[in-house]
Amino acid sequence: MSIPVVTVGESPEDLVGGLERLHGPVTVVRRCGELAELLAACQSGLARAAVVAEGSPELTASLVDRLAAVGVVVVALTDSPEERLRLRGIGVTAAPLTVESKALAESITEAVSRHAGPGQGPGAGPGFSRGFADAGAELHPEVVDAEPEPLPVGTGKILAVWGPAGAPGRTLVAVNIAGELAAEGKSVLLVDADSYGASVAGVLGLLDEAAGLAQACRLADQGLLDREGLLRVAVPVAATAGTFRVLTGITRADRWTELRAAALTLVLERAREVADVIVVDAGFCLEADEELSFDTMAPRRNAATLRSLEMADSVIAVGSADPIGVPRLIRALAELEGAVPGVSPEVVLNKVRASAVGRSPERQLREAWERFAPPAGIKAFLPWEPDAADAALLSGSLLLESASESRLRTAIASLVCAPAQEKHRSSVFPSTARRRRTD
Repeated sequence: MSIPVVTVGESPEDLVGGLERLHGPVTVVRRCGELAELLAACQSGLARAAVVAEGSPELTASLVDRLAAVGVVVVALTDSPEERLRLRGIGVTAAPLTVESKALAESITEAVSRHAGPGQGPGAGPGFSRGFADAGAELHPEVVDAEPEPLPVGTGKILAVWGPAGAPGRTLVAVNIAGELAAEGKSVLLVDADSYGASVAGVLGLLDEAAGLAQACRLADQGLLDREGLLRVAVPVAATAGTFRVLTGITRADRWTELRAAALTLVLERAREVADVIVVDAGFCLEADEELSFDTMAPRRNAATLRSLEMADSVIAVGSADPIGVPRLIRALAELEGAVPGVSPEVVLNKVRASAVGRSPERQLREAWERFAPPAGIKAFLPWEPDAADAALLSGSLLLESASESRLRTAIASLVCAPAQEKHRSSVFPSTARRRRTD
């Protein structure tokens, strides 16, 4: 089975000639003069692997991700240990500039096999052999440096807060969940990944124009994001009961191109290493907008939302508890299942009030949900308390600071904090015993 390869740059030895003299599965189909020409060749379906002998600093995670999407793996040649570590972090196979031809061919073959998956790579075909016909054609028999140890995998959990259009209260829920978890002593990172209307900074009263998530994505795209770098761009928020960090959202809607899927993936993977819980305030739109683009290299506006939901360990779906919000949430959940197969969101109905759905609103909503909605039940009802929400917004604080005794705060805390679940039997109306005490 043949593995067509395109190359760019001049190596110290005849890279193309050495690969061709091996008479193995790796075949060079084009030499490119610059990286842009190589990218165009890959996008046309000409190759399954790209060898970059010059210009590796121009490679980014987004570039590698888009090439992977069309079935192309990247192998870069460099003698710099730091550059090799950076390249490995963005998914590039790295080798020394003076790598022998047979070792380079083996690296290309293994990279293509890994990309294709078990049983689907070039080694799966009949008659395929990792051996080469002319091993004597190797150039300089130099031992390839061993790959460094795998990067550590973080254990932090990602909790995505998502909901349909119509301001159901995603940010209110996400911000206060982060505050409640921090009050329990957990290390928390709050990420504003809404590419349409980022508002976490405003809710928390942060005068931040730096767009922390965009900064982190920029560093990750270049393969330069480490633990210290992530903590440096995340803004610390000190509450009375605990401190958490925030990656603020983009400051203008037209900056959505900075939140590319590959870069965000690296940011969230790094976030798992620095926090126990990563709370993501996700956008509403699930449209796979790359299908609307004529340019396969174009970024996707909804990539941040989709990638956050794909990587989340748990998803909270927030909807407004009214005759418009409930049907909208039901339709959105069907779209979510199609966009992110296998996701099991926990449904939360916000702004629950008798004036919108009638007497006994929890019972009314539950019965309606059981008749018309997906199998997933309603996890929680959040009461309509505009005074408490407005007080927190006005002061740029959390509910646990500005309205710690409010039923809204208790209901949100019950989503993630077990003791709060025992405080009240109903999140919307106080229990009968409590009402009797206050009469």
